[in-house]
Amino acid sequence: MTISQVKTDNAAKAVPPVARPAEPAHIIKNDAEAIAVAKKLATEFIKDSAKRDRERIWPAAELDAFSQSGLWSINVPKKFDGPEVSYATLAKVIEIISAADSSIGQVAQNHLGVVAAIRTVSDEAQQKLLFDEVLKGTRFGNAFSEFGSKRAVDFETKFTDAGDHVIVKGQKFYSSGALLAHLVPIVALDDEGRAWYAIADRGAPGLTVIDDWSSFGQRTTLSGTVIIDDVKVPKTHLVPGYKGYDKPTADGAIFQIIQVAVDTGIAQAAIDETIDFVRTKSRAWVDSGLERASDDPYTIQAVGDLTLRLHAAQALLERAGYAIDRAVADPTEETVAEAQIVTAEAKILSTEIAIAATNKLFELAGTRSTLAEHNLDRHWRNARTHTLHDPVRWKYAILGKYFLNGEKPPLHAWS
Repeated sequence: MTISQVKTDNAAKAVPPVARPAEPAHIIKNDAEAIAVAKKLATEFIKDSAKRDRERIWPAAELDAFSQSGLWSINVPKKFDGPEVSYATLAKVIEIISAADSSIGQVAQNHLGVVAAIRTVSDEAQQKLLFDEVLKGTRFGNAFSEFGSKRAVDFETKFTDAGDHVIVKGQKFYSSGALLAHLVPIVALDDEGRAWYAIADRGAPGLTVIDDWSSFGQRTTLSGTVIIDDVKVPKTHLVPGYKGYDKPTADGAIFQIIQVAVDTGIAQAAIDETIDFVRTKSRAWVDSGLERASDDPYTIQAVGDLTLRLHAAQALLERAGYAIDRAVADPTEETVAEAQIVTAEAKILSTEIAIAATNKLFELAGTRSTLAEHNLDRHWRNARTHTLHDPVRWKYAILGKYFLNGEKPPLHAWS
């Protein structure tokens, strides 16, 4: 097999690395503080979110504030002086941030997933080394997916042993967060075909990150192509990620629950925008005999329906978080399957309400809501783009197999 040939004509436009934080990041004390800090940040992130999307402005200052706030270390174990909040809390944090700007919410996704994986698969010395970095405010990006492979799980990026380090070669795409990361975990295979996270310094020679993400949604997730040309990674930073899936662990459910939280955040944003627009800008329909669009009984019913469905998704999201907590504390076939199943249920509802709410926004708010000055279509674009990550049709299949035939979900990052 050959490495996928993504176009690299703009390699000269490679983005230089960013400096590590000058001051240590704050460390969150408990779950309540995590939620409070997320809400405070969200009030700032929402202010220019439409402009950032419209003009594709990188959320550099916002990302610094986010990671320095301590919210990027909230799943570091207490054993290593981390907050170790509930995954229900972690999911709520991502939802709150995503309601303000879903691109920023997604940027933290793989960082938090890798932190969880390190807890699962690394030895204590490696955990301490890497968790210390995270607690300081170091941001992980990602270089996981590949553009031309037949399936998402098929990787052509490989590494070779070179003594105290490995040499990695390959090419990646969909690399959310890599542009402004400090360290870039690269999924690479060893000579036995096992997948590891080779965590490279963002400025390592041979590591090129290109700003060529062109999707119509999630436009500022700091994604793009990553070219890995004989990049050296010390073995201290070589994490055996495959161990998280060769036996039951919560790693897959953790990656998934963060996806769910981004989508419930998008749905919340769309419903909030709908309510505000109908109250302040929409006109009552000509046949209604009403003065205010907000008194339209059909609109009232639709908003009630959307809100109900969002609350159902959020309830499942919280339930999934607590199920993941149990699976992390006691990873058995049963606890891990429970975490996967309830997370899959939440993923289905969050996808459906995100698409419904972002679409219904325009129907209820009216033609004025389509004007470019409002940029409300960003919510639909973001929902449509992000919900493609894990097809809901396969989530239904997972649930049916489990409840009908007792078949446990597969163990991988998409389940």
